Amino acid sequence: MPARRAMAAGSDAGRAPGVLGVVCLLLCFGFISCGSQRVYGIVHEKVTFSIASNVPLNEILWKKQKDKVAEWENSELRAFSPFTNRISLDPVSGDLTIFNLTSSDEDKYEMESPNITGTKTFSLYVLEHLPSPRPTCAFTNGSIEVLCKISEHYNSHPELIEYSWDCPMEQCKHNSTKIYFKLEDDIPQTIQCTASNPLVNKTSSIVLETCVPSRVT
Repeated sequence: MPARRAMAAGSDAGRAPGVLGVVCLLLCFGFISCGSQRVYGIVHEKVTFSIASNVPLNEILWKKQKDKVAEWENSELRAFSPFTNRISLDPVSGDLTIFNLTSSDEDKYEMESPNITGTKTFSLYVLEHLPSPRPTCAFTNGSIEVLCKISEHYNSHPELIEYSWDCPMEQCKHNSTKIYFKLEDDIPQTIQCTASNPLVNKTSSIVLETCVPSRVT
């Protein structure tokens, strides 16, 4: 009997993570937040936090951290500084739109309503307009080195920027800031490099023959 009890206890322990996962999933569907949703916006533009509630909302409260952003009560909307004249609230869906974004708007937002259970949270990332990348090249030891980078002065979430290449060569299939071509390769005349973040991508091109000194060709 003790052995059977031990086995049963072990089985229950093994199922615990799965049970917790189901509970978390149910809580999420019941509108208790099991994690914050990432939302991206661009400076001077607008962003919308989508709730898409399927129940009538008589009261709505949006907050940035602990500070009030907007409140819907008794069929009246009240906006709080610094969001006065910069927000729009859909009282049916609960969606909140912020206009003329600033970098200081970046933060964690949450929506509460007595008509739903728990809160819905969003993490807002406000990005500066992405500049076009500047491809450069150098010829060293019989190889062409091509570098794709945006301005070093751009510091708006550089960790979100990815680089890619476009050309018929195998080298262009790798997402990196730098690629190499050997002079004996069937080098394409022009290649493109693209810098992208979650919202925008910008592309520039470079002619590879300009990378090779004339005396070499």
